[in-house]
Order: sequence, then C-alpha cells, then structure tokens
Amino acid sequence: MYQLHCTKKLLDRIKPSAIAPDGASGTLLGNWYATALFWKPQVALLVNEKTLLPVLMPLAPATDLVTRFPEYLAGVLAVHGIPRPFVEQELAQMNKVQYAKTSNRSVVGIMNQFSYLAEGYREYLETKDLLALSLRLSETPCSPLYKGAISPDRELRRLVSILHPRTAADDERIGGQP
Repeated sequence: MYQLHCTKKLLDRIKPSAIAPDGASGTLLGNWYATALFWKPQVALLVNEKTLLPVLMPLAPATDLVTRFPEYLAGVLAVHGIPRPFVEQELAQMNKVQYAKTSNRSVVGIMNQFSYLAEGYREYLETKDLLALSLRLSETPCSPLYKGAISPDRELRRLVSILHPRTAADDERIGGQP
C-alpha cells in the first residue's frame, strides 16, 4: 500500500471517498505526490517523495488514475534501467492506495517547478510524448538532492542500489534497457 498525496485541484477531479491522515508507505519507493496539469489533453504529474522522480501520464479518466499509474511507473522505471525484480516488487506492493492531502511543502515546490519545466520542454521539444518529458524532467537538478545525487534519475539509481543490490539475475531489465 502507498499514499497518493494530491493537490486540491486533483482531489476535486478524483473525488475520493476518503482522505487518510499522513502516513508511511509499504512500498520501496514510498509515497507519491500528484497534481493535474490542464493541458490539452489534461495530464497528471506524479512525483515520488523519496527520489523526486517525476511521472507524467494522461489524467483522463481521473477516477481510475491510481489503477493506471503502476503501468506508467513501470514504463519510466524500465527506461531508467531499473532491475525487473525491483520493479515487480514495487508494483506488487502498489495494490492498495490511500488518498491524502499534500503535506511535504518541499515536494509540492518541486512539483510546481516540474509543471513549469514540463510546459517549456513540451513546447521547445515540440513533443507530447509524456515518457520523454518524464525522462527529461528526471535529469533536473533539485535543491533537496544537492547534498547527494543532485537529480531524481541519479537518486533513483542510488536508492535502488541500496534497497536492491544488483545480482546476475538483475541483468535482465524491463524493456530490454541496459
């Protein structure tokens, strides 16, 4: 189980039946933060609380965002070359979600910055490819990570190497990525 901390504008779209108090996640990557980007078509931006890894995905239909999210997360993790066993374990633990209000102002600030950058990258790169935009955002230096990995992609690899030390079986990666 994990918590999805949503901005008010996203909670208004999702209309969850219950809002949980802030709590810990049972997944390796931890809790996620999410907001809506009112592009055409509308997009959801999800950011991992531990690594600040961004994931962009279509918002519609908003009511089943959490059931579609693991598939998009798996795609982003695959492109980052994360070992298949780690991804499978993470997705297996994401079988339940609790909605919560945003509580970490630092992550909300990063989400706001990613929203701004994503819009700029979308125009500059002339792309609507959400995976490509997610990858580009993951290379962004983030002040909460300055004492360590500096960017979400590096922090993700650092965290995975700690939580899931590499074995020979890990050489098989999702999507055939190196």
